[in-house]
Amino acid sequence: MFNKILIANRGEIALRVIRTCKEMGIKTVAVYSTADRDSLHVRFADEAVCIGPAPSKESYLKIPNIIAAAEITNADAIHPGYGFLSENATFSKVCKENGIKFIGASPEMIEAMGDKASAKQTMKDAGVPTIPGSDGLLESLEQAIAIANQIKYPIMMKATAGGGGKGMRICRNDEEVADAWEKTRREALNAFGNDGMYMEKFIEEPRHIEIQIAGDQFGKACHLSERDCSIQRRHQKLVEETPSPFMTDELREKMGQAAIKAAEAVKYEGVGTVEFLVDKNRDFYFMEMNTRIQVEHTITEEVINYDLVKEQIKLAAGDPISGRNYYPKMHSIQCRINAEDPLRNFAPSPGKITSYHSPGGHGVRLDTHAYAGYVIPPHYDSMISKLIVVAQTREEAITKMERALDEYIIEGIKTTIPFHQKLMKNEKFREGDFTTKFMDTFEM
Repeated sequence: MFNKILIANRGEIALRVIRTCKEMGIKTVAVYSTADRDSLHVRFADEAVCIGPAPSKESYLKIPNIIAAAEITNADAIHPGYGFLSENATFSKVCKENGIKFIGASPEMIEAMGDKASAKQTMKDAGVPTIPGSDGLLESLEQAIAIANQIKYPIMMKATAGGGGKGMRICRNDEEVADAWEKTRREALNAFGNDGMYMEKFIEEPRHIEIQIAGDQFGKACHLSERDCSIQRRHQKLVEETPSPFMTDELREKMGQAAIKAAEAVKYEGVGTVEFLVDKNRDFYFMEMNTRIQVEHTITEEVINYDLVKEQIKLAAGDPISGRNYYPKMHSIQCRINAEDPLRNFAPSPGKITSYHSPGGHGVRLDTHAYAGYVIPPHYDSMISKLIVVAQTREEAITKMERALDEYIIEGIKTTIPFHQKLMKNEKFREGDFTTKFMDTFEM
């Protein structure tokens, strides 16, 4: 087992990893930028190293600084959390070269899954259902228009290196393809340094359902059931739940097996997620594979009663898995609480938290790094906390979430709590009747 783990991240996920390490008897090193010196992850780690100024590219994304911090503290492993360098093949490779275990996927695996066009081909070959579209990257506008007419509109133009909602455009006719060809390539080149594009049929009003998987160093994988992440805004998830209200036992089995196929096809090591789009007929299509722990891993933990970060560390240390699959025994919902103003189109609202009271009680979990007096910096993701509830049924979970949200007091800045309060009362949401389009018609 590892002796000391450096957490190459910040905020709630850094604290989340520190907690598990403590329980496993592993020493921890926190890294922080000058904007984060007062963050809780810095306080609770055994050691802390400042790695640079506030902008991410000069601190949390600066590989040499993180490796230097690991070397001076004698850390034998690095946990990247999510975001930042968690799916960066170069970082995984540099860790390997320096004899530090990267707790995540190998460079080859990240590359294979990060390039969306080659990931899709890998899945196709493994017999995982994929969305009809171009075979590999598009070579010309003429080819793009020809394929679009073949697979029938609407289609989605996507950047092969894209993510976070960037480098994607829906097209409903030839003119829109021509327009997207120019604009989306330019956007992708600016954002990712790669203008490679591919095309997929656009599945109208699908659900976004993902399967949590785990794989060991011996080529064995298992699934830990699904999470429904359909409630999103600008391709960013807002609320996640498990089990999905749309799920049937038959569909869960089918999707779980497809996710295992996907993991074993790339000999996946660690915990990861296979994301699918599911249409109204319950046909599902592979969308992408995330080779990291996800923001929403918490709800899976609650319904199967396993610490996924612990599993992740054990898998990285070379422990085998039984290969048995896990199914939800309870119902869990997570609300992402962000420093944003839902009444002003979710505009960022950084600043100082003047008063803070966290919710509690049976079945309520709060993952956060915030406290009264803490300043939310403007440089990073606006997440303050994740509020998670678990109960016997979906109805009970929603009622519990309503109670927990009413108890949650954050003053000094605007937060998304009022949005979540309104959502829990929404008729359609309560009925489980929603798709990825839900937010288009939702009114605050």
